[in-house]
Amino acid sequence: MRISSLALALLLASCGGSSKVPERAEVEGGEEITCALAGAPDAKPVCAVERNASAYGLILIIHHPNGGFRRLLVTTDGRGVIAADGAENAIVKPLDKGLIEVSIGGDRYRLPATVK
Repeated sequence: MRISSLALALLLASCGGSSKVPERAEVEGGEEITCALAGAPDAKPVCAVERNASAYGLILIIHHPNGGFRRLLVTTDGRGVIAADGAENAIVKPLDKGLIEVSIGGDRYRLPATVK
């Protein structure tokens, strides 16, 4: 019993690193985008988007500062993007100046897009 208590104490002590969430998502080759996460009222340029080709088409991976992410599939049927995984649907709203706002759950993302 004494050995297992010591092992648990050592394990907990080794997990005591910094729990500070980065201010911005940084992805090598990624582009900074504006987002509002978890229902935040104001959007800020703290997310990053990474683009990957797949058999289904272009996949956008949106990275959050806390390490979370969303995957979106760019469509060719006029919808813009759809959720590539998960149970929640993406709601796309055209904005000014070649931008769309994509809402999924309590998160919103502003992405560059060609709006027709």
